[in-house]
Amino acid sequence: MRIDKFLWFARLARTRSAAQAMAESGTIRLDGRRVERAHLPVRVGAVIALMHAGAVRVLRVEALPRRRGPALEAAALVTDLANPG
Repeated sequence: MRIDKFLWFARLARTRSAAQAMAESGTIRLDGRRVERAHLPVRVGAVIALMHAGAVRVLRVEALPRRRGPALEAAALVTDLANPG
């Protein structure tokens, strides 16, 4: 799945175009590598580091979504490695 779609489905970006801009800005890291393309693939187990809501978040992808569902469904897609509790 493309990283911009994943960010939107996981509700880390408000719109798909905002997710695309986040991916192309170079501020996201996927498995330690800088992301500069919105079409970079994301897989289960990948680690994403990004700025979200004014803080650095480190997330592990637990599942790939089929749709942009409710917030509880989106929360189950990732595990926050910085705040495991």
